[in-house]
Amino acid sequence: MTGLLAAALAASLAAGCTTSDGPRDDGRGQGRTSAPGDDESMAKGLAALAVKIDNSRSARPHTGLNEADIVYVEQVEGGLSRLMAVYAQKLPKVIGPVRSARESDLEVLRQFNRPVLAFSGAQSRLLPLIDRAPVQARPPEKATKAYFRGKYRPAPHNLYLRPHRLMASPPGTSVLTTGFTFGAAPRGGKATASQTVRYDLARFTFTWSRSQNRWMVAMDGRAASTSDGKRVMAGTVIVQYVKVRKSTFHDKLGHYTPYTQTVGSGKARVLRDGRAYNVNWKRPKAAAGTTFTTKDGKPMNLQHGQVWVVYANAS
Repeated sequence: MTGLLAAALAASLAAGCTTSDGPRDDGRGQGRTSAPGDDESMAKGLAALAVKIDNSRSARPHTGLNEADIVYVEQVEGGLSRLMAVYAQKLPKVIGPVRSARESDLEVLRQFNRPVLAFSGAQSRLLPLIDRAPVQARPPEKATKAYFRGKYRPAPHNLYLRPHRLMASPPGTSVLTTGFTFGAAPRGGKATASQTVRYDLARFTFTWSRSQNRWMVAMDGRAASTSDGKRVMAGTVIVQYVKVRKSTFHDKLGHYTPYTQTVGSGKARVLRDGRAYNVNWKRPKAAAGTTFTTKDGKPMNLQHGQVWVVYANAS
């Protein structure tokens, strides 16, 4: 996308400009339709906000991604990727583009206390699971005034969220019950300039910037920036090796959704301060947070700032 178009997109989103709302679907024509009187926009109690974000090339640059506290990266159908951004300390004016939920999201989000989940829809067979999950589901049909369609992209890559219409203010870090610990780096680690994680049709590279004291994010070989022109960067990157199996859900083309298993234990690689640490991860049950420990059993402290968790196949 050219700089001129990116600037136009940023201006459009800041102003909340819309085109026709169009269908409220999940990008595959399988989302729930609107129900009269079903507008439950405002969150109840202190809760983190989790937003499913499109990560196809047509969806970039993203909007509001830099304000997230945690960005989860997961595999979806056809070897592609999708993001789930979690917000607690800041709520940007606009977040997106918003896309559909997956079964794996519900397990990841169990480690938060009834978070708000913003998503564009889901497969019809998955919707009952979302309704029963301990999340506050806020798709467009339950919060119609919180979403709008942007001008400069075709559907389904143009659905955006106004988070302040889901919650009055950011809830604060007390809702980030993930098991993460922050503080000074442990001894050891290996000096590392960059780390790449590949899916079949997606690639993420994290390159250390000494001047920024952050890991610069690149997607599919291109530097990642937001719609306001700012680079996407992380204080800590966790490459978490997990079991990825075929779920029971698939799209119209027969592509099965990968299920990312985040309960259990395994290996991980933590990037911080220009060094890489090989550690162990453990999450004994879905309602528990994920802990990361060094080889000698001590907590692996993370760098303050945005954390990226990239789920990579352990096999």
